[in-house]
Amino acid sequence: MSTETTDADNDLRERITNFLRRNFPQIQMHGGSAAISHLDRENGEVTIQLGGACSGCGISPMTIQAIKSRMVKEIPEIETVHADTGMDAGADGDLGGTSSGGMSPSFPGETTDDGGDDEGPQAPF
Repeated sequence: MSTETTDADNDLRERITNFLRRNFPQIQMHGGSAAISHLDRENGEVTIQLGGACSGCGISPMTIQAIKSRMVKEIPEIETVHADTGMDAGADGDLGGTSSGGMSPSFPGETTDDGGDDEGPQAPF
């Protein structure tokens, strides 16, 4: 990879990061984070990983859709935006979940034995 390509990638990464900070300050204000997990400059694709409080947040799918629609308008080199919260529900802005893997919510009293016969957590009484 040439120095010119690296400089262009670094410039694009910086513009994407600034875009996220400028347009979505609520992510950080609410205890979440947004990071570039993959950038393919040649194909105009970027993958954004939302973490922290974004994982499991009910508003994350709307935030993801806003990021996707606004980033392609503001940053001409980006044609496709993929975003993920690490949760199966709401992954990539799809309530059906398109992520393979990720974290699952846990509940007090819940045990994980993976016996296949899951009746849910036991009541404390």
